[in-house]
Amino acid sequence: MRALALAVALACACAAHVIYAAPGEEDDAGLDPEYANARKAIEAKDWRAAIGLLNSAALRDTRNPDIQNYLGYAYRNSGDLPAAFRHYNRALQLNPRHRGAHEYLGEAYLMIGNPGKAREHLDLLGKICLIPCEEYAILERKIAAYGAGGK
Repeated sequence: MRALALAVALACACAAHVIYAAPGEEDDAGLDPEYANARKAIEAKDWRAAIGLLNSAALRDTRNPDIQNYLGYAYRNSGDLPAAFRHYNRALQLNPRHRGAHEYLGEAYLMIGNPGKAREHLDLLGKICLIPCEEYAILERKIAAYGAGGK
């Protein structure tokens, strides 16, 4: 029984890593090839290629919040903010505790001049992150820079 409980705990811990990994932090082994290539395109800042690959992967994996989060990230960096908001919100529909989506959505709100909504996502991250997390720290710094006129 202990072995089964340990196996379940280990599986949950591994799943949590994949769900909350930021761009470049996931292990490509076992990923959809287009999803893995999209992550490489994101690292290369090839937003157009990333968007095409991620949209294709999303057709096969309609319930993956990471794909939706990456789509939001790629669209935001390509300048298509309406599409970015749509995909970040879809990621949060699929997983309301997705730290990356909350961070990136907060950053997108700063881009459109809405620091209040960015702070809402910072507050949510404060509740989600039981211990200090990178997503909270990054968004907190960006909000502070925005408030100091650094947008």
